[in-house]
Amino acid sequence: QVQLVESGGRLVQAGGSLRLSCAASGRTFSSHVMGWFRQAPGLEREFVAAISWSGGSTAYADSVKGRFTISRDNAKNTTYLQMNSLKPEDTAVYYCAARKSRVVVTTSREYTYWGQGTQVTVSS
Repeated sequence: QVQLVESGGRLVQAGGSLRLSCAASGRTFSSHVMGWFRQAPGLEREFVAAISWSGGSTAYADSVKGRFTISRDNAKNTTYLQMNSLKPEDTAVYYCAARKSRVVVTTSREYTYWGQGTQVTVSS
């Protein structure tokens, strides 16, 4: 069992930066692929980024490539999402997710564990 707790979301102006954190419980964190998803009001949850258990492989949605960076620190059981050059369309609840796998996956149905989400609001 893995429990996930996100933090770091807040109101920020367009062009600004935020770093989200996802703290995981459990001693098997390093064996899990970690992903970030987001959901804006009235829209479906969408993939943002994912990282392999070793950190050696990553994947990003086209909409965030070059602006967002996913990373992880297995010693701290924490995954991060560094978000730069934020846009109003990045406004959403951001969710952290985990799946016991060595393969990076990008669809929400493939993830087993989910956090409660953290709100990111980007003002224009």
